[in-house]
Amino acid sequence: MDTFAVHSLAGFDFNTDENQQMIGRMARDFAEKHIKPNVMDWDEAQTFPIELFKQLGELGLMGVMVPEQFGGSGFGYQEYVTVIVEIAKVCGSIGLSVAAHNSLCTGHIMTFGNDEQKQRWLPKLATAEWIGAWGLTEANTGSDALRMNTTAVLDGDEYVVNGSKNWITHGKSGNVAVVMVRTGEKGDSKGISALVIEKGTPGFTHGKKENKLGMRASETTELIFDNCRVPKANLLGAEGEGFKQAMKVLDGGRISIAALSLGIAKGAFEAAVNYAKERHQFGQPISNFQAIAFKLADMATEIEAAELLIMQAADLKNRHLPMTKEAAMAKYYASEVAVKCANEAVQIFGGYGYTKDFPVEKFYRDAKLCTIGEGTSEIQKIVISREVLKG
Repeated sequence: MDTFAVHSLAGFDFNTDENQQMIGRMARDFAEKHIKPNVMDWDEAQTFPIELFKQLGELGLMGVMVPEQFGGSGFGYQEYVTVIVEIAKVCGSIGLSVAAHNSLCTGHIMTFGNDEQKQRWLPKLATAEWIGAWGLTEANTGSDALRMNTTAVLDGDEYVVNGSKNWITHGKSGNVAVVMVRTGEKGDSKGISALVIEKGTPGFTHGKKENKLGMRASETTELIFDNCRVPKANLLGAEGEGFKQAMKVLDGGRISIAALSLGIAKGAFEAAVNYAKERHQFGQPISNFQAIAFKLADMATEIEAAELLIMQAADLKNRHLPMTKEAAMAKYYASEVAVKCANEAVQIFGGYGYTKDFPVEKFYRDAKLCTIGEGTSEIQKIVISREVLKG
């Protein structure tokens, strides 16, 4: 492994380009050595490799944006995007889990927690001593989050939480979860609050683990709350601010899924390019045929366009500027590009692309989640059109 990959990120003080190069090399080397040899075994068995994330934590890759004072690496969104892309080029499942941990659970506490809350949870999350989860979606409230049924009723110095959450990354193995709960009227944006709930709290359990098409090594389960008593001190911000917080967290999360999409698209594209050069038909590499070469041209162009959209959104996020439209555009476009590139890669591989002996069938399965998770492509269009019409 390259020397960069055996040190943590702490202590580096380079400019942004050097940071991205260093972190990119670290993530790439780690993925090649520790992830790639296990990808299909983890996928087939739906194994969530917790120890791998502990190793990522030791390198500083589970707290990329967490300030150094809280045990993190203290970098920005460009560096974070680079990490997700390099890991997702090898395995979308691991990229998804790294993204959910960094941008959702950790990101929510980092952005909206008070100093005491940050000191309590961020050091454990930044080092992956603890794995984080984040809960918004319910069985009957996907995009319609304001009508959630999970409630939290204040009783003295504790909230009593009842209900359930669905499609939660790390719902079983996570040590702590940021959960959106209803503390007011259903349908009221000021009726939602955010609570941090630790594993082991009485009444807090997980439900079934989903058997998924793709992203199978990234654990997805229900969260269940049955008269779960949570200290009022675990409330992030003020009561009623949870929905507003969640929407801001999702803006950043969309950059994460866009980066995940970009990594999958790049992985599929690189595999297709290599195969097209090696596969011979009619006495020559299939890359010589215009039908194949034009597919690769389209893939390359769309990947670069997606990357520019993502880096634009990341730059705005870093500078604390409005980026709702840009994040939605990046997520929408990159996720659709990931699906298209993975589909074309399978086509270029032909019959071999339909087997598990080659990587493109997994890119094909993993890519589809990117058009669904953290807001479907249709929801992104709603967000983009609202922002455009506002202007």
